[in-house]
Amino acid sequence: MKAILQRGYGGPEVLQLADIERPAVADGDVLVRVRAASANPLDWHFMRGEPLIMRMSSGLRKPKQESVGVDFAGTVEAVGSSVTRFKPGDEVFGGKTGAFAEYVSVLETKAIALKPDNVTFEEAAAVPVAATTALQALRDRGQVRQGQSVLINGASGGVGTFAVQIAKSLGAKVTAVCSTRNVDLVREIGADEVIDYANQDFTRSDQRYDLILDIAGGHTWSEYKRVLHPKSCFVVVGGPSSNRWLGPLSHSASLGLASMRAAQKVVPFFLAQLTPDDLAVLQGLMASGQVKPVIDRTYSLIETPEAIRYLEAGHARGKVVITV
Repeated sequence: MKAILQRGYGGPEVLQLADIERPAVADGDVLVRVRAASANPLDWHFMRGEPLIMRMSSGLRKPKQESVGVDFAGTVEAVGSSVTRFKPGDEVFGGKTGAFAEYVSVLETKAIALKPDNVTFEEAAAVPVAATTALQALRDRGQVRQGQSVLINGASGGVGTFAVQIAKSLGAKVTAVCSTRNVDLVREIGADEVIDYANQDFTRSDQRYDLILDIAGGHTWSEYKRVLHPKSCFVVVGGPSSNRWLGPLSHSASLGLASMRAAQKVVPFFLAQLTPDDLAVLQGLMASGQVKPVIDRTYSLIETPEAIRYLEAGHARGKVVITV
């Protein structure tokens, strides 16, 4: 089968299309014929091997794992003898390392779920990492409740577009912060108020929020604190990647240290965990129409290096999808 492999660290040129063996199907496995995959910031961080601290786990000089990509959607090709939840022909989506390939094999008990009929393979492939991050940040870390005011800083990217819609599904009043060119997009997906950061600094407003979800960074804790209620919550899921050693962790660390004695609940950093239960929640939100993935551009499998190059530039609106 065809697959994108990475045998070194560097720019998009280290991602190469290769012929490899199709995954074997063990007793509990579901073999999926991938129809679409999507790219996440984590993909280009692994491509670069940056921030450098991540090489302690991913490999010092070259990646321990050559397969790349996580998000996928496709059709079940075969199942192991003990699999009961899926059958050949089922349309599914989920997450598994090696998704930038024609086939991926996933344990039935891991991150895989049936694709809703009302979304395309491309839309379903956009969901797993970004939407799960938004869901867990808002529901679990932020504990959003009906009627609360939520500000999403960085609302037009992959996580941000899902966060706007998921916050609305949880009953929140959503203020979205984005660039001028994305104001209409973010309003269309449900934001109650949209702030163009080029024209207005939300940290200088008189509005106060029950939760700030910080995806884009760009402000200090004292600035964020100014627009938070005393018993509110502040959750960080991203930030600038200019620090070569720590990347977004530098932003998270500075916020965590500065807010140590804060009255607010502060979650300076977390990584989402893909689970079948949360994929089922997202499946339901898509089926009901409460969440509709936003896709910026699509690329073919052989164009994966260009897809990652575009994503890394930092201007993607919603998700970048790879068709297989």
